[in-house]
Amino acid sequence: MQEFYTVKDFDYSGKTVILRTDFNVPIVKGKITDQSRITRSMATIKYLIEHKAKVIVLSHFGRPKGKFNHDMSLAPIVDAVSAHLKGKEVQFAYDILSSKAKKQIASLKPGDVLIAENIRFHPEEETNSKDFAKQIANLGDYYINDAFSCSHRAHTSIDAITEFLPSAAGLLHEEELTSLNKLIDYNKKIFAITGGAKISSKISLLRQLVTKASSLAIGGAMANTFLKAKGFNVGSSLYEPDQINTAKEILNLAIESKCKIILPFDVITSKNLNAINQKCRVVDGNKVLNKEMILDIGPQTIIEITNNLLESQIVIWNGPLGAFEHRPFDVGTAAVSRSIAKFTQQKKIISVAGGGDVVSAINQSGLEDSFSYISTGGGAFLEWLAGERMPGILALKKNYEKNRLSN
Repeated sequence: MQEFYTVKDFDYSGKTVILRTDFNVPIVKGKITDQSRITRSMATIKYLIEHKAKVIVLSHFGRPKGKFNHDMSLAPIVDAVSAHLKGKEVQFAYDILSSKAKKQIASLKPGDVLIAENIRFHPEEETNSKDFAKQIANLGDYYINDAFSCSHRAHTSIDAITEFLPSAAGLLHEEELTSLNKLIDYNKKIFAITGGAKISSKISLLRQLVTKASSLAIGGAMANTFLKAKGFNVGSSLYEPDQINTAKEILNLAIESKCKIILPFDVITSKNLNAINQKCRVVDGNKVLNKEMILDIGPQTIIEITNNLLESQIVIWNGPLGAFEHRPFDVGTAAVSRSIAKFTQQKKIISVAGGGDVVSAINQSGLEDSFSYISTGGGAFLEWLAGERMPGILALKKNYEKNRLSN
């Protein structure tokens, strides 16, 4: 049963389409270091171009807090999108509601593309302002949400705008939901792997996973809080003192739910992230020195996680297992990535990964085509897994019901 319109449900010939994408990609010194989200958004953009739409692209970048920030401009995205469109000219509007931008929009021809500057430069974006939504909606005839990765946010260009235009899910958005619904079956034996820095950002997910997964491996700085909760010394490692009790609650819930928890029982430590001039040690998780930081999982933990993969049917992965941006602390994440990819290709497991850092790590290893599915979502992926109600998806459903009944 159809729950919302998709991009293929409307006739766009000569019409102006407001397309919400997620071009929040890593940019270092003005250069894009991972184009995954841009690449995967191109299917919808190309579809709209082929169907003679005039395309206005909205996206955010970073968290500028409602003010212009040169370092968070979407200007570097324009050339990348143009390259994906085989050199087609892509226009750029510095303020989507300015008189200059409105003239640019009025001069668009069918098949033209205009990218608007970072929508979060407008403070109204994150307040889900209906007035701001109406002003943007007045620029177009249709609205397409192709940003599943942002659909956990009740923001103007994700939620409120759907009240003013016929709205649909883009091809990537639809693919995300279809693939996740198809691949993740909690009736099968699931091995969840989660990492990253904070328990506080993943409490709902962790509670969901320990009740539905057969086993859960925890790495990254998040694991340090769990180790601390078990009474281990974590030295000068990053951890969350205010989440110690939460970690204990999750460990107890795992026991009640018969979910096996895998914490690092050996770790890589150093006194400094810049390990080029520092000694690294492989030590037991309970033998970390006071001045040392835990920066990666150790070889025995890697073996334990790898062995557990083969005892599972579905593997869900979110969050790196160490400080992977800094070599040699990428070893744990890379090793687990290779094992998951290998077993997936051997059809021994189904693998689903999501979250910016994990996707970057997988891409760095050249394994992006070796997983069953890689989601563009970070927070959205987590909230979907945790069964949370996502404003962007609910908005599309409400729009469908309203327009279906009126027709």
